[in-house]
Amino acid sequence: MKIVVLAGGTSTERAISIVSGTKVCEALRSKGHAAILIDVFCGREDLDLEHAFSAEYDLAEAVSYMESFNDKIEQMQAEGHSFFGPKVLDACRAADVVFLALHGVCGEDGRIQATFDLLDIPYTGSGSLGSALAMDKALSKQLFRENGVPTPAGVILKKEEARPTAESCGVGLPCVVKAACGGSSVGVYVVQTEEEFAKALEDCFALEDKVVIEAYIKGREFSVGVVEGKAYPIIEIAPLVGFYDYKNKYQAGSTIETCPAELSEELTAKMQKIAEDAFDALKLSNYGRIDFMMDENHQMYCLEANTLPGMTPTSLLPQEAAALGMGFEDLCETLIQVSMRNRK
Repeated sequence: MKIVVLAGGTSTERAISIVSGTKVCEALRSKGHAAILIDVFCGREDLDLEHAFSAEYDLAEAVSYMESFNDKIEQMQAEGHSFFGPKVLDACRAADVVFLALHGVCGEDGRIQATFDLLDIPYTGSGSLGSALAMDKALSKQLFRENGVPTPAGVILKKEEARPTAESCGVGLPCVVKAACGGSSVGVYVVQTEEEFAKALEDCFALEDKVVIEAYIKGREFSVGVVEGKAYPIIEIAPLVGFYDYKNKYQAGSTIETCPAELSEELTAKMQKIAEDAFDALKLSNYGRIDFMMDENHQMYCLEANTLPGMTPTSLLPQEAAALGMGFEDLCETLIQVSMRNRK
């Protein structure tokens, strides 16, 4: 198949997206596909659509070209550049499918998905509605509650509202403060004091206009991939220091990851069922990843969903697939086939 792997973009997760896109493109080409890597925002002025999907392709050069824009993104945005870079949509129309290796805002929030739906461009991952619901942690929390999916107690605070204390908003200390639509744990703070709470609010509101404040759950952290509504093996995430923040996610050796997680059959089945329920509650389709905390009493709490999880061989979803005996290349192929099969 002719495949555009779309990566990069303008979010705080641009660098991680480029890594995901590179690995996915490499894997798909190893499976015999004519896959090319394109930056959704920066595009490629010199792209020759007539020969773009030929066997001759320099992936390393494509990555270098994308990375050359890394320190220019804010300036390009300020200058009013279109979100879809030069020849991006033309390339996507020419492809059989677009593999979305984007992360964060303008990638996972449903806007690209809605555009592709209008243009009748096939793509991987959830549709526009599920993507938008999952991206907004405030909406996710509301839908979890309405559908019986256990989630930490919490409140939503808007930028224009008066600033409460942790105690006055009913959550207490310690607690978690996070930007409603952030990704890769950017804009997530575990706070111990009222001073830290006030600072976390200001930092989050510097990123966006809505913040989620929720109870801190002390315990073990897990993630569960869900593909076509069926849960994959559970992975446990144990940071050596702190919580699973941006540094612990992407700095080698900072986190111990165990898959399958060391849980009883009963607890495994329970968490997988909740993951599937969360997937359904957010109207997700094709694949995603659901994050959990479990306290000392084995109470499980669904934190959020990732609709386009990281896609390097050492990312969480590929590790879960490996526990099923599925290599990274086969997983990439599976995610395409699942998305094509369920396309409406």
